[in-house]
Amino acid sequence: MGTEIAKLLQKKQKKILENWMTTQLSNISLREDLMSNDELREQSGEFLDTLLKVLNEKNLSNVESTDFEPVHELLAGVSLSRARQGFTPAETGIYIFSLKDALITSLQTDIKDDPATLLDAVVRISKLMDYLCIIAFETFIKGREEVILRQTDEIAEISTPVIRVWDGILALPIIGTLDSARTQVVMESLLQEIVNSGSTIAILDISGVAAVDSLVAQHLIKTVAATRLMGAECIISGIRPEIAQTVVHLGIDLSNIVTKASLASALKHAFGMLKLQVKRVETIKSGL
Repeated sequence: MGTEIAKLLQKKQKKILENWMTTQLSNISLREDLMSNDELREQSGEFLDTLLKVLNEKNLSNVESTDFEPVHELLAGVSLSRARQGFTPAETGIYIFSLKDALITSLQTDIKDDPATLLDAVVRISKLMDYLCIIAFETFIKGREEVILRQTDEIAEISTPVIRVWDGILALPIIGTLDSARTQVVMESLLQEIVNSGSTIAILDISGVAAVDSLVAQHLIKTVAATRLMGAECIISGIRPEIAQTVVHLGIDLSNIVTKASLASALKHAFGMLKLQVKRVETIKSGL
């Protein structure tokens, strides 16, 4: 009976694809902004063709058969690409479940006069498609995790830019939370730029840090120490009144570190350390 089921589905492949596409295209969650209808048809046709080619009597009752490896590989690729494109888990699930409905509809049409055989066929196909859906979700989740990790790294890089504000002076504005992982990124970026530019002063601006606790303070102290080991002096700016009170309350000793209330004050102090003066130049307008 398994062979007959596979053959019935293979004979109706074109009709199954049409029913599958009709369901997908009529779904309110269709994402034409992420994938065109032609691309969806091509993707669906390739997947259905691969599935029906490997389907036979033995593996229909064994969803974990190695015969389905080409199907698993293709499905993994589809799920991974959808995760990267921005599809939701539900939209990816609909892709598989709508095929399941199309396959069952085809069986109901062909063997409607034999309820026992129809029930057996529907149960087998359902188990197979449910297993494929699990594979799709597992791959999709891995793909989303990769996207999230990549975006996290990109955000960390963007939120810790090292800026050359003057010859010999670097500034690193820190925005958000400063944890151990972030501190490592900050240190690496700052130390590498010190080497590249030969700067002797680095300003850490924490105006964008929401709160400073003992852990954040320790991270700042470590960054200052690492900077000094590279032969550069470090200034911490952006010390707001609430941050100053927190530091005092926690008993954190920042006495050996130059701190300023604003980036402008820190830059002025850096100019003094380098014996630089910035003067306003008065322009004289010539008469006609």
